[in-house]
Amino acid sequence: MNAITNWDEVPLFDNEEAEAAFWAENRVDLRLMESAVAPGAEMSESVTITLRLDPRMLARIKRLARMRFLNYQSMIKQWLSERMEGEFRERNPEVRAGNGRYL
Repeated sequence: MNAITNWDEVPLFDNEEAEAAFWAENRVDLRLMESAVAPGAEMSESVTITLRLDPRMLARIKRLARMRFLNYQSMIKQWLSERMEGEFRERNPEVRAGNGRYL
């Protein structure tokens, strides 16, 4: 069984059969699941927002989250965090890869 170490390794599936076949051969690495939780984040630091999504998109997001044993909202936050860090590093080469701190 192959261990998934990056969410980018999980493809978008055309149907549930393809998705089931993929997960029959692959599993999520424990370290990747643990990285979904932001270190030191406290609930008091969170802000509630409203985000409108197409119902079909939300259903697919929830299905992906269940397969990864994550809460769908946590998974969305992880995706946003990963994208934000990638964009920030792309635009700010003085930032060290991996820790988001200035040199």
